[in-house]
Amino acid sequence: MIAQTEKRIYTAEEYFELELASESRSEYRNVEIVPMTGGTPGHNRISGNLYIALSMALKRQPYETFHIDRRLWIPGTNLYTYPDVMVVSKPIELQTGRKDTVVSPCFIGETLSSSTQNYDRTEKFAAYRTIPSFQEYLLIDQYRIHVEHHVKTAVNQWLFSEYDEPTTMLSLRTFELQIQIADFYDNIDLDV
Repeated sequence: MIAQTEKRIYTAEEYFELELASESRSEYRNVEIVPMTGGTPGHNRISGNLYIALSMALKRQPYETFHIDRRLWIPGTNLYTYPDVMVVSKPIELQTGRKDTVVSPCFIGETLSSSTQNYDRTEKFAAYRTIPSFQEYLLIDQYRIHVEHHVKTAVNQWLFSEYDEPTTMLSLRTFELQIQIADFYDNIDLDV
């Protein structure tokens, strides 16, 4: 008979203590702490390209754009996570009692990796959809030119589109902004 290992249960307070002492980031998934894997250079470049495009386009507008290291709390699922790119309307709404955790993004972008793509498309997206302010989700594949775009059209309704052509202009509806798909892959060697 094989003994099952019990999973350790953590409080949110224990999670924050461990996060402060750690050199790496972790997610808190409703009593469980899950280490986040490090990104590849391509992953970082793609999420950085999205961050730069949004930051430049939203300059002097009532939004704040975050890249990789801003924590998000999703109270409906008790999830603390770090989206690759996140846009929040100003004034920024923080979790009560915290100065480092936002709660109300309107846009989230994730760069897909082989280890996280299923989670990003399913459980994580389901958690994001519980956020009332959340309107738009962009998933960018790091291994080939492929972008998945979800736009909230009504309560419990999302429009899904996908793009494989680098010359396609993607329209982000939350900001009335267009970005060419090729811009996400600038300086990326997909053959490596």
